[in-house]
Amino acid sequence: MSRIAGSETEVAIRDFRRRYVPLFSTLFAILLGAVLPVVAESPWVPNLGFLVLITWRLMRPEIWPAWAAAAFGVAADLVSGAPLGQSTLLWTLIFLGLDSLDSFLGVRDYWLDWAAAAAAIAFHSVGVWYIALLMHADIGFLVMIPQLAMSVLFYPIAARLILFLDRWRLSR
Repeated sequence: MSRIAGSETEVAIRDFRRRYVPLFSTLFAILLGAVLPVVAESPWVPNLGFLVLITWRLMRPEIWPAWAAAAFGVAADLVSGAPLGQSTLLWTLIFLGLDSLDSFLGVRDYWLDWAAAAAAIAFHSVGVWYIALLMHADIGFLVMIPQLAMSVLFYPIAARLILFLDRWRLSR
């Protein structure tokens, strides 16, 4: 046993946290968004799974490749009852856009992350609305604006939560 690394059990626990906290926190947020008993005439509650996913992506871009968004999108579509492929397509396009933004800018700060998250949330909201129109739903875009605004305003709270989880994940 090494005094530097700790016991084998401690090393195994730290490795488990390092690998699986982002995965389980995102899946928990996807499930929480589908299970919460919120009843409203218009969507006010942010899409928690999407918000946690893009927050992890903006804070730790090296954790997931772009195809991981497709897997999370399938899980979100299956749990939420959205048309199969809606979140898969939109989330993957957003991850590809964020990858392009990273390669273009190189370095970001908090305000650029918030702007990127706002753009991703707006793209997601417009995409969901357009897919609903393609499926012959009679929805005006004004109905989506409260959810869009709440999602953008909740990004700093999600960033603080993910920052806390990331610090715990990487702690000794």
